[in-house]
Amino acid sequence: MSTSSSVHSETTALASAIEEARIVRKVAWHIMPLIMVCYLFAFFDRINVSFAKFALQTDLGLSDTAYGLGASLFVVGYVLFEVPSNLMLYKVGARRWIARIMVSWGIATALMACVQVEWQFYGLRFVIGALEAGFAPGVLYYLTLWFPSAYRGRITSTLCLASAFAGVLGAPGAGLILSQLDGLLTLRGWHWLFLVGGIPCVFLGFLVLKVLKDRIVDATWLTRDEQALLSRRIDEQNRSIGGQGHSLLGALKTPGFLTLCLVYFLIQMGSYGLNFWAPHLIRASGMTNPATIGLLTAVPYLCGAISMVVVGRLSDRSGERRKYVMVLMLLAAAGFFSAGIFAHNTAVLIAALAVMGAGVIASVPAFWALPPKIVTGVGAAGGFALINTLGQLGGMVSPVLVGRIKDATGSTTPALYAIGCLCVAGAAIVLFALPATLRAKEGTLQ
Repeated sequence: MSTSSSVHSETTALASAIEEARIVRKVAWHIMPLIMVCYLFAFFDRINVSFAKFALQTDLGLSDTAYGLGASLFVVGYVLFEVPSNLMLYKVGARRWIARIMVSWGIATALMACVQVEWQFYGLRFVIGALEAGFAPGVLYYLTLWFPSAYRGRITSTLCLASAFAGVLGAPGAGLILSQLDGLLTLRGWHWLFLVGGIPCVFLGFLVLKVLKDRIVDATWLTRDEQALLSRRIDEQNRSIGGQGHSLLGALKTPGFLTLCLVYFLIQMGSYGLNFWAPHLIRASGMTNPATIGLLTAVPYLCGAISMVVVGRLSDRSGERRKYVMVLMLLAAAGFFSAGIFAHNTAVLIAALAVMGAGVIASVPAFWALPPKIVTGVGAAGGFALINTLGQLGGMVSPVLVGRIKDATGSTTPALYAIGCLCVAGAAIVLFALPATLRAKEGTLQ
């Protein structure tokens, strides 16, 4: 009798898991394409200034330090408004607030085409950062409302594929815009770059408002039974999280929360080092054609996209989130060290950037599978924003650090070594300093 009951229970559990997987796929096909397109433009908005760097410096007379400062002011605005933005998102609903963010930052990005002097460059980069604040953690929080934890590795990796494709498609696209549209309608190529990056975001914002839903029960494309099963599964997981993680103050007190902030800071040091300086490194190695530089810059993002897909599936199957973050940070460090050593050998440099991309780009979605293990509700909305805020300080420090070192030494190599060392430090923190809650292996998918 007990054997029969056990077999029945296992059969029921298997049927439930199969049904859950089917519903998750249905949800993913309904909401992920639009979210990914939005995320693609968000990431392109961050890296397009790196493609415009040389033209901006020529037209505005910017030094490397001034360019690094302008790039960092984006992060200053982002950091100052990140947590308030996500708390407002939790209050008014993710759909409305994400739409607002996209419309406002799209307009501001397009206005970059009007910049004529250095102070305008500084001011508008700050405004764009302030208006975009809350988008990335807001989207990550939104996904926790729709996907059970066992699927978040691959879902977050799927989302972050958009950031990789922003480089894969955006890099050669930016090169073509800069070289082919320069002078069209009396506008410089970099003017067109910001117009193409900003105007579509306005239309996407209104599409978000029309297409996305705030709650599972509002999804008319799910049956009532599907809504009930998915809601029940996510509610059960949220209740399993300890008491402190359900508010912003509680999140701050949760063991491991601030450690995650530090880890993300170090990841972003590497991420911004790649995003803002990869075109420069390729140019310094001997390449001069903007279209060629754009095509070569796509290589690390393509490798990052492949790495994200593979790691997302492996981490869901193994439940070992922490170990994958550690390995990816070490891989990123190897890329930075190699890029410094082979800075003047284009072929080897591209290989080093490929390794760097595979590590640093894939480490971002791998990392974001960790915070939902300790925070939920308003603690997740505000907590994700706070982690992202403190992490984005890496994006403020990294461009200035590299620019300052280059101006002082005439070479980016020492800065690449420094960022590589920080990636190693991040891997060590992940391995040794996270609490038991974040070390624990999750339930897995087969």
